[in-house]
Amino acid sequence: MTATSTPAGARAAFRGGLAVPSSGWAPGSTQANLVVLPRDWAWDLLLFAQRNPRPVPLLDVSEPGSWTTPLAPGADLRTDLPRYRVWRDGELVQEPTDVLDLWEADMVAFLIGCSFSFETALLQAGVPVRNIEQGVNVAMYRTDRECRPAGRLSGPLVVSMRPVPAALVATAVQVTARMPQVHGAPVHVGSPADLGIADLDSPDFGDPVTVQPGDVPVFWACGVTPQAALMASRPPLALTHAPGHMFVTDVPDAVYRQL
Repeated sequence: MTATSTPAGARAAFRGGLAVPSSGWAPGSTQANLVVLPRDWAWDLLLFAQRNPRPVPLLDVSEPGSWTTPLAPGADLRTDLPRYRVWRDGELVQEPTDVLDLWEADMVAFLIGCSFSFETALLQAGVPVRNIEQGVNVAMYRTDRECRPAGRLSGPLVVSMRPVPAALVATAVQVTARMPQVHGAPVHVGSPADLGIADLDSPDFGDPVTVQPGDVPVFWACGVTPQAALMASRPPLALTHAPGHMFVTDVPDAVYRQL
């Protein structure tokens, strides 16, 4: 067993400064997006999540000021992700490997389900995961679909894309539909233009993923959606994960699979 295969080992590597996408790390363990906001903005995000559960499925919400979570006892949300983003007035100002000096006493942390959590289930069902095969981050795109606004937060739906062999699309839909707390079934299969995406080779976040002959683009709601809302809504300070650089929890992803 290697460090990459255990949640604690993954977090220790990231805490030590390794800044790489977390797809493929600790297979079978649930991964989570992170959004941290001042308490004054926390209700807006809670309501945004309630109104937009496909892109923002909440797994945990911290007490103000807390950097711990029962999803990984002993972990530190300020240090244990491979890379963070710092937002001021909706502008990205920094991408550090820890946020120890930025975590304020009134900060509320939101952990949001991540589609990396269903990649193991896809592989077990015989569906190739091209971003893992190609050793790149998953491709993520802003769409022309608006989320339902909530308080001061509004913005577009962001999706992740995984190319799937045409004969296995139905399997991919069925497998991921059983995991609604990590985004569930795809929101779209087929033409990117139907989502307002002009060029698959130019993702807004992450890396381009090569579509193999016979593959069909399949799009899932993405936990980067709140970051698009932060850009549009401009809170004074927000901390998030860098796209693809997730928090690895101790929770087996099977916990979130419905039979």
